[in-house]
Amino acid sequence: MRTFEQILRETKVIAVVGLSSDVTRDSYRVAKYLKDQGFRVIPVNPNEQEVLGEKAYPNLSAIPVRIDIVDIFRRSEAVPPIADEAIAVKARVVWMQEGIVNEQAAEKAIKAGLDVVMDRCAMVEHQALRAAGKL
Repeated sequence: MRTFEQILRETKVIAVVGLSSDVTRDSYRVAKYLKDQGFRVIPVNPNEQEVLGEKAYPNLSAIPVRIDIVDIFRRSEAVPPIADEAIAVKARVVWMQEGIVNEQAAEKAIKAGLDVVMDRCAMVEHQALRAAGKL
């Protein structure tokens, strides 16, 4: 498995599953930070049309570009079909945000060759690496 530094350094496109246009939600705050850092953030939420100036998609399969990270803001029990879809679209990383853990989905993604991060915030990890001068 690659390190957080390797993953974030090699990432250009992040699909954020569960991204909400509600500015008070963690998904919005984290996605905005990542977009402000230069990543292309693609919202994945069937209830949204556009978030952060990007067209929202109902699922990962509908996204027309290569996805580096699938960043998940959904309950732990909702992760398995998202991980399956991440495998199907050949994403590079399944990233479950803070508080989200699904060992079964992680094991399946790892067996399919994806890197997996669980129970960690992409924004917090990015900020820590920047503060350490590593990004």
